[in-house]
Order: sequence, then C-alpha cells, then structure tokens
Amino acid sequence: MIRALILAFNQLTDPRSRRVVWIGVLSAAAAYGLLAAAVWWALFHTPLTGYAWVDWMLDLLGGLVVLVLAWILFPSTVGVLSSFFLDEVLERVEARHYPHLPAPRRTGLTEELLTGLRFLAVVLGVNILALPLYLMAPGLNLVVFYVVNGYLLGREYFELVAIRRMGAREARDLRRAKPLKPFSAGVIIAFLSTIPFVNLLVPVVASAFMVHVFQSMRGPLRQGG
Repeated sequence: MIRALILAFNQLTDPRSRRVVWIGVLSAAAAYGLLAAAVWWALFHTPLTGYAWVDWMLDLLGGLVVLVLAWILFPSTVGVLSSFFLDEVLERVEARHYPHLPAPRRTGLTEELLTGLRFLAVVLGVNILALPLYLMAPGLNLVVFYVVNGYLLGREYFELVAIRRMGAREARDLRRAKPLKPFSAGVIIAFLSTIPFVNLLVPVVASAFMVHVFQSMRGPLRQGG
C-alpha cells in the first residue's frame, strides 16, 4: 500500500497528469469566481429590508457565507471537475507501470458525466446524512469521518479504475471479495483530502494510487520501465 502511494505521488512528475490537476483547480476557481460575483451583485443590488444599514449588514454576511462555502467546497468541486479527465491519468499510469496490459474498455462522454455526477451525489449525500455524527465528541467524529469517507472514496475510485478493465458486476464482486484494500486506500485518500493544498492533488493522486491497488488485487504489483 505504501509503495502504491509513493508511485501515485511520483505520477505528478508526468506533465499530462499535472495538466489534469490544473484543469480541475482553474475550472473550479473560475466557476466559484463567477458564482461569487453573481451573488455579490445580486445582494448589493437587491434591497432586502429598506433600511440601508440593515441591508448593508445582510449583504456583507451573505457575501462572507458565499466565500466560506466556496472555500469549504472548493476541493470537492476540483475533484468533480477533474473526474471528467481522469481517464488520461489512468492511461498514463498504465502506460508507465503496466505496459503489458491490453487496451482498456472505452467509456463515452455520457458515462463519464454520469460517473462524475454520481460521485458528487454520493459524497455530498452521505456526508449530509452523517452530519449529526460529525458533531460528536472530538476524536469520535474523526473516526466517523474517515470510516464513512474511506468507504465512499475507496468504492468510487476503485470502480472508476476497475470498470475500464472488467464489467461493472465483476468490479463489484472483486471489491466485495477483497474489501480491505479498497477501504484502506479510501481512508488514506480521505486523510489526504483533509490536508490543505494537498487536497487539490487528490483526484490525480487517488486515481493513480487506485490503479496500483487494483492491479495488486488482480495479481502481483508489476512495474514496467
């Protein structure tokens, strides 16, 4: 597992893999910049109470809420936007470390879009449902966070990688037959997601990491070149 993680971080030396990082970061920054500008414009041009000082305070608070939410959700948005380009990362990892593999099953734009939307829906949905658990005593809430997100991220990244090499049912069967590795990898990914700035690299690193985890589940980890 440690070796797979080291290989995943080494993948950032590949220019095309770094390109996916920048696409996700810049796309998310542009999206949030436009959203923040639109919200600020709407707040400052819409009188809410008729009292200037009250409206000013509400505008200020509303703008701060938008900025805070943008900061909190920014890494998740980077992940979702990057997910549409992760096939390129997976191809680079396989070409570098597993050149013996045959060409993967191709996925269409619709399937990639649905994968990205499902990833967003699952992560946000389960975390919203688990929100009361996060409010537990310090320490216990961290355990809940890593268990929940470890399972989700491990499952989603594993299936993202596995369905390129086998059918969806076979991928699920393999994950259920050997659940510890995807779950452990998911916990590591969840931990990396909580580190500022490192979390912006997570989509690319996690995808490369899971390629090595998946291949180790199919057989011995082999490197080419």
